Amino acid sequence: MYECRASNDPDRNHLSKSPKVKWIRSQANVFVIERPDIKAHVAEDSGKLVLTCNMSGPYSTIKGHEWMHGDKVLQADETDSAFTSYTIEGKMEEHSGMYECVYKTSPEIRGQVNISVAPQVTAYKKSEHGNEGDTGVLTCKNPSFPPVTTWSWYKNGESDLQNASGRYIIKSSGNKTELRILKLNIEEDTGDYRCNAINSYGSGDATVNLRVRSRLAALWPFLGIVAEVLVLVTIIFIYEKRRKPDEVLDDDDGGSAPLKSNATNHKDKNVRQRNAN
Repeated sequence: MYECRASNDPDRNHLSKSPKVKWIRSQANVFVIERPDIKAHVAEDSGKLVLTCNMSGPYSTIKGHEWMHGDKVLQADETDSAFTSYTIEGKMEEHSGMYECVYKTSPEIRGQVNISVAPQVTAYKKSEHGNEGDTGVLTCKNPSFPPVTTWSWYKNGESDLQNASGRYIIKSSGNKTELRILKLNIEEDTGDYRCNAINSYGSGDATVNLRVRSRLAALWPFLGIVAEVLVLVTIIFIYEKRRKPDEVLDDDDGGSAPLKSNATNHKDKNVRQRNAN
């Protein structure tokens, strides 16, 4: 007696009906390339800045080093050491920025040393002048690293000018800020303005003095020239007026001299005629 039973497992039934089942196992080989670790450091010692890079871990043959600031090569050598350094004369505030140590390997390996300080804000001009009714422009900049995250302007220690009237326009981008004052007024706008910068390392500021001149100020040089001309003409007129009578007197004397000489000659002639007789 034979008995046929069906299984409730559909996969099993499917496999049982397949003439042949073949299992395929795939394997992928993953190669991990470990990048060398570079420890960068900056230290200040006796008025000098010492920048160092030290590379650890597996790396290919080193054929030299370069120290760079932007696109400028500051120092280069051909040593094969994993340690390299660069010395800068001066304070951090004077040499802030991003520096790179470049290892001459195949391919090149670079490390980064950052000299970071609080904003070193400077005014484009410490004193600005503007004419009444014109637009005044005050500018501040920050040459240090890292870039400024927030700029603010103040007048004579008052509140932030961004919250003032619509006559103030502030344009800031990165390490530069500009304050524009529309329709300058002598009474309201003359004074000291302070620009303030903030980054992740602190804050800094600078002061700009604004002087507003009257509309007539532009005419003052012209009026001065006119006054000088008038004075000069008056002096010449007075001089000519005083000199004219003397010249007339000299002309009269010159005209009478020949008459006197003729009379003398006539008298001498009569005397000679008498003596002859």
